[in-house]
Amino acid sequence: MKTLSVIVPSYNSESYMMQCIDSLINIDKGIEIIIVNDGSVDRTKFIANQYATKYPDQVKAIHQKNKGHGGAVNTGIAHASGQYIKVVDSDDWVNRKSLMRIVEKLRVLIEADEAVDMMISNFIYDKVGIKQKKVMHYKGVLPQDRAFAWKDIGKFKPGNYILMHSVIYNIEILKACNLELPNHTFYVDNLFVYLPLPYVKTMYYMDECLYHYYIGRDDQSVNEEMMMKRIDQQLFVNEQMIEKVDLKSIKERKKSDYMAHYLNIVTTVSSILLIKIGDKEAIRKKENLWREIRKYDLVLYFKLRTSLLGSIIHFPGQIGKKITLFAYEKAQQRFGFN
Repeated sequence: MKTLSVIVPSYNSESYMMQCIDSLINIDKGIEIIIVNDGSVDRTKFIANQYATKYPDQVKAIHQKNKGHGGAVNTGIAHASGQYIKVVDSDDWVNRKSLMRIVEKLRVLIEADEAVDMMISNFIYDKVGIKQKKVMHYKGVLPQDRAFAWKDIGKFKPGNYILMHSVIYNIEILKACNLELPNHTFYVDNLFVYLPLPYVKTMYYMDECLYHYYIGRDDQSVNEEMMMKRIDQQLFVNEQMIEKVDLKSIKERKKSDYMAHYLNIVTTVSSILLIKIGDKEAIRKKENLWREIRKYDLVLYFKLRTSLLGSIIHFPGQIGKKITLFAYEKAQQRFGFN
């Protein structure tokens, strides 16, 4: 068994996927790279096959009809032989030295029969045109360089949470939660991280800047204009997070609090995008989203509604809208997203 399977979902990625794959090649014999060509119509299939032919012990090339990002991740997991799973999007890349150190640590934990459920590391918002890149780290919140449980974590700040770029999951956790991401849907990375969390008991945090999260292509799904065009898919993922996990059933308070924090951030993003769209239909969708939370969990609703983020997005009238969007722009500047 390999130590780590790195899944690279790839759709029409010929112009940038080689940088991603080259950052993963020849680091450690315990790493396998699974390139999932998701119905591309450019040279993605050819490039994937080239790598699989040149590095048969390291690279698998899987070709399928287009299913979207979630479908590609599902396929990658199904073909994985690693104890741990990492997703690296084809327009992103990793720091080779950091990945080497992380895989070495995972191997030590496995050999000591102390394999944790989730490995966490830092990531970098690698935004085009910005010289000073924003590093998202968890120092002061998560214990470093030791296995820990939920009771050991600190308090996350409003804009800080564990994204797909931060996470390496033990494949047993993904099996335990029967993870199956929806096909033809954007923003499922939130489901990839969120849905397994109720099953996570042990974690390990390394202060390594592993993942470079590229932001800058006009057609990128996280481009704000694209997110507004695809708001229904953002809302679908948001609603799946509400419906598929009953936070009331989670007995560990810090785990429940963290998951509520994560849900609050995603719901805030959805709400602000709807406020920016600004027409009657968008405002109706925003009200429906919050009504959905209230229906599923009244305590959670009031917890989110009275939080700092929840308060900001419910300021009334045009003045309230201006305050909300001003606060959002300041958060963008501070945290470097979009």
